[in-house]
Amino acid sequence: MEHLDSIILGSGPAGYTAAIYMGRAGFRPVIYEGLQPGGQLTTTTIIENFPGFPEGIDANELMTRMRQQAETFGAEIRPLIAVKADLNAAPYRFTFDDGSEVEADSVIIATGATAKYLGLADEEKYKGEGVSACATCDGFFYRKKTVAVVGGGDTACEEAEYLSTLASKVYLIVRKPFLRASDIMQKRVKSNPKIEILFETNTVGLFGNQGVEGAHVVYRKGETDERQYDIAIDGFFLAIGHQPNSNLFLPWLKTDEQGYIITEGKTPRTVIPGVFAAGDVADSHYQQAITAAASGCQAGMEATNYLRSLRENG
Repeated sequence: MEHLDSIILGSGPAGYTAAIYMGRAGFRPVIYEGLQPGGQLTTTTIIENFPGFPEGIDANELMTRMRQQAETFGAEIRPLIAVKADLNAAPYRFTFDDGSEVEADSVIIATGATAKYLGLADEEKYKGEGVSACATCDGFFYRKKTVAVVGGGDTACEEAEYLSTLASKVYLIVRKPFLRASDIMQKRVKSNPKIEILFETNTVGLFGNQGVEGAHVVYRKGETDERQYDIAIDGFFLAIGHQPNSNLFLPWLKTDEQGYIITEGKTPRTVIPGVFAAGDVADSHYQQAITAAASGCQAGMEATNYLRSLRENG
């Protein structure tokens, strides 16, 4: 079995940044790209809130640059997905989708989180062309336009509130006849003149020739007073939550009720020595490229210190 000093699972901002820091410290981590090479960021278009790019930067270009920087400092990148893990004792063992197996003294879990979608074919069709799961990332492109947000919890209300500062009108599409958000968020949304709440409404499709131009919705689907109609929109935002990609590690690591890996205090350390978690897989709140990169920096430094201590002691 191949033995490695350190492996990094995931190739988003957290994974690449961790590799950069470890490489500069003299280690040669191996990055396993995982389900989505480049991470969730590659599903969007232009990034305007990552420091250092006043004109914005294409999301895929940003991730390509991070990849190149990691490789410059010695990281090896393998296009494989981990399918089995054993964190019972160091060195930690992993099996990948090509059947290969490795063991590593240190592991950085940067597998990210996947946005939940409604499951419509049109969501995939218009992804990056009007469909988004991040208002903070993409809201700027809808200044003075009409958008829709799907969801009824705090996240949906927060995104609708945020988008209302940019867009001319925001539809909040809620499947239930009530909001699940906290009282204060409900009050804010209901009192906002730019936000129209569509209760008991389901989105069944999107349409448009040049990106999203509208949505097909159904009021009280399946009921005797069911009504189908269209709304004209320029952007469609999903705010029904994310699913952290942590299932592989659940037998060994502590997670919250949603599956986000719990780390020690403000560090990326997990309950297992030498195993660290960085980025969206351990962040249920911010979920931004810059915060993922920052936690990747922390994980890279922690892993470096851990490996050095192993060498000194053994």
